[in-house]
Formats: sequence, C-alpha cells, structure tokens
Amino acid sequence: MVPVTELSVRELPLFPLPEVVLFPQEVLPLHIFESRYRIMLQSVLDSDSRFGVVRLDANSKKIADVGCCAQIIKHQTSEDGRSNIVTIGQQRFRILEITREAPFCTALVTWIDDLPVNDQDDLYKLSESVLGALKDVVLLSGKLTDSQTSLPENLPEIPRELSFWIASHLGGPAADEQQQLLEMQDTTKRLEREFQMLDNTRRQLAARTALKDTFSNADQKNN
Repeated sequence: MVPVTELSVRELPLFPLPEVVLFPQEVLPLHIFESRYRIMLQSVLDSDSRFGVVRLDANSKKIADVGCCAQIIKHQTSEDGRSNIVTIGQQRFRILEITREAPFCTALVTWIDDLPVNDQDDLYKLSESVLGALKDVVLLSGKLTDSQTSLPENLPEIPRELSFWIASHLGGPAADEQQQLLEMQDTTKRLEREFQMLDNTRRQLAARTALKDTFSNADQKNN
C-alpha cells in the first residue's frame, strides 16, 4: 500500500456521473444545468478549476472509491445559467472521506499513481504486443463492416499513458471493466488485462471475417 502523506491529501469537489469513467489525459465535455453543479462550477472556477469525476453506479446509486481529477480548460455560460465546459483528466484519486453533501458533494482525497516498474524493457515489449492487438482489432473491424477505420497517429508511446488511452476507448457497456482498470496501480497488470481483452476480440473478429469471406466467395460462385 502506498503511504498517505499530508501533501498528497486535499479536499476536492465531486461530480458523480452515471457509468462514466474518466482517465488521465482524456478530454471530457460536460453540460452543467443542475443548480448544485452550477454552484460547484462557480466555486471551482474561483479556485483552481479542478474537481473530481467519479463513476455513479446506475444500479446501486453508489459512487466509486476511485476517480480522476478533471481540469477545466474551456467554459461557456449562457444567459439562463447553463454552462458547457471542456475538461481534461489529470491525477487519479482515492476518496478517504466525504466531507460535505450539500449544496454539492466534496471529499477528502489522496492522489494515487502506478507503482514503479522494475523491468522497463519487458514493459515496452508488452506495450508493443497490446498495440499490435489493437491494430488488428481495428483492421478486422473495418473488414467486417466494409468501412475504413484507423487509429490516431498520436497514440501515447509511454506504456502507462497507452494503457489509459486503451481503457478509455473500450467499446460497449464497459464501465465496470473501465473502473477496474482505473483503480489498478500496476501498469503491467493493466496492459496484460487489456491484451487479454483485445486478443479475445481479435480472435472473434477473425472468425467472423473468415465466415463472411466464405459466404461472399460462395455467392460469387453462384452468380
């Protein structure tokens, strides 16, 4: 367990979002319309423009213990008091104690980060394997849907940042999996889990693509 130091603890306004998991360096646009969050936004803008985004479980209505700090990089408020803001994920945090419930929620939090990695060479090799699986998934998805898909040219090269990028772009109803990946403090384990998911998807897509090609070739012969 990483020791909690006085410098790593602060009080942070919280913005619970249903089934939303924010990761470091990911952009999150938000529309602020509830009165309590309008108050929170003004308070945040008057300080350091930072607040915590935490996943709100749609079933249990409970917030997660781990979230990600969001920094406001752009905001616009209309005449009726509603605001559109653009935020970017920064440090992850763990909630130590809820300190206030109204008019908006605040909590005492401690910053968390991944633990140091002993073997950087192995980590980068794993990162390359994950990236290879990701490229295969994108390629096979394009073939299956007869569409052109591609990855961004500026994908993170640092393994930790790449693991966050992949986690944030998981498709489908993946909030449970994303929350687990956010809470991990081991870059290697996060990348291993992502490789497992991508490899499973790659195998499924390859099988479906082969089946599609078989039917396509059969149709061509019949015609």
